[in-house]
Amino acid sequence: MQIIRDFQFVDPKDKGASAAIGNFDGVHLGHQSVIDLARQADPDAPLGVMTFEPHPRAFFAPDAPPFRLMSAEARASRLEKLGVEKLYQLNFNATLSSLTPRDFAQKVIADGLGLTHVVVGADFCFGKGRSGSVEDLKRFGQEMGFGVTIADLMEYSENTVSSTAIRNALTDGRPRDAAHMLGHWHRIEGEVIGGEQRGRELGFPTANMSIDGLHPPKFGVYAVLVDVLDGPHIGSYFGAASIGVRPMFDGDHPNIETYLLDFSGNLYGATLSVGLVDFLRPELKFADLDGLLKQMASDCDQARTILAAL
Repeated sequence: MQIIRDFQFVDPKDKGASAAIGNFDGVHLGHQSVIDLARQADPDAPLGVMTFEPHPRAFFAPDAPPFRLMSAEARASRLEKLGVEKLYQLNFNATLSSLTPRDFAQKVIADGLGLTHVVVGADFCFGKGRSGSVEDLKRFGQEMGFGVTIADLMEYSENTVSSTAIRNALTDGRPRDAAHMLGHWHRIEGEVIGGEQRGRELGFPTANMSIDGLHPPKFGVYAVLVDVLDGPHIGSYFGAASIGVRPMFDGDHPNIETYLLDFSGNLYGATLSVGLVDFLRPELKFADLDGLLKQMASDCDQARTILAAL
C-alpha cells in the first residue's frame, strides 16, 4: 500500500483511484462498508482511502482530551489488511482546512488526486466550516467528472455504528460491544517501553505500552489477545492487561501493562497489538502486596478461562 500525504504534488501513477473518504478512526464496520462500495464502484481502478492527519478534531482543538481509537500507524495497517492500495493520508493544515467545498472538490478530489469515484457516509461534511453536504458533493462530481456514492449509516443495537459509539462502549467497559461495531477486537498497538519493573519483581512481568493520544478505555483489568508483531517472539498469546494509573503504587499517568500467559522472554522494543476481550474488574488499591498477588493470580485464571472459550 502506498501512502500519499500531499494532494498538490501527486505522481500521475498514484492518481485515478476509486476512494472512500473519511477519518476512519477505528476502521469500524461502517467504514469497511464504505470501502467495499468504493471497491465495487470502479473495479478497474485502484482502491483508495482519503483521510487526514492529524485528525481535524485534534487540529482545531489540540488541547482537548485524547479521543482517537487508533494511531495513524495502526489505521494504515488495518486499511492495508482490507486491500487498500492507495492511502491518501493528507496533511490537515491551515491550507486544507480553509478550502471551500467547491475548492476541495476541484483542487483535491478532481485535480490533485484525480479520483474516478468517491464514496462517503450519509453524514459526510467537507470544506471550510464543514459547510459542504453530500448533495453538494454529488453536484460537484457531475460538474468535475468523478462519480459519487452516498453510503447509508450502519446500525448496531438501535444505535448508529460510529467512532463515538465505540468510544462510549469502551468508556463503559464493554469491549465486546465495541468489537461488534468494529468487526474486530479493539486493539491498542505500540512499542514495549521500559517501566519500573514492579511486575517482574512480583512474579508477573508485564509489557508496558503508552496510551498517550488514545481514547482511554475504562480503567481496570482485561482479558486480552496479544499479537507480538516483530522481534524474536512474533506470535499470538493469551494475556491479562491492566489499563490505568496503578493506584497501588500511587501512579498518575495512564498506560497499559500486559502480562502474557505462558510466556518467557524479553519484549522490550517489540511492537505489540493488544486486543481487549472482556473487562474483568476495576482498578483497586489493596491493603498489602499479598492481596494484590492473589488478585493478579485470580485475574490470570479468569482471563485464561475466557480466552480459551473463544
